[in-house]
Amino acid sequence: MERITAQITGVIETVTKLGIGFIALGIVVEIIFGQGSMLGTSVVSNVSSIVSSIGGENGFVGLIALLLIVGLLRK
Repeated sequence: MERITAQITGVIETVTKLGIGFIALGIVVEIIFGQGSMLGTSVVSNVSSIVSSIGGENGFVGLIALLLIVGLLRK
């Protein structure tokens, strides 16, 4: 049972790292080549809208929450 749990945890960690890598790549590509250059979508505006929806109007609380989530994922 522990081996199965370890395998599932490993798969989840791998998928999470892959997703974060794609988000980082999308942000860099959008900064270099402009809006909509990553598969026709704006990664920066999507991330901004997620942060503002978490934190309300000013987005500061959302930014703190996002930093906490990233800090937890880095461990």
